[in-house]
Amino acid sequence: MEGIAQAAPALAMLAAFACVAGGVVTIRRGDRSKGVLMLVMAAVLVGNVLIWMV
Repeated sequence: MEGIAQAAPALAMLAAFACVAGGVVTIRRGDRSKGVLMLVMAAVLVGNVLIWMV
C-alpha cells in the first residue's frame, strides 16, 4: 500500500472511535435513533478496516 492507502485504515478507525463517542452522547441527550445509527456506522467502519487488512 502506498500514499493515502496507508492512512485510510487509521483514519477510518479514528472516525469509528469518534462515531462511538458521538453516538453515546447523542443517546444520552435523548435522540436514540440517531445515536444508534452512529453506533452502526462505527461498526461498519471497523468491519471495513478488518476487510482491508486481510
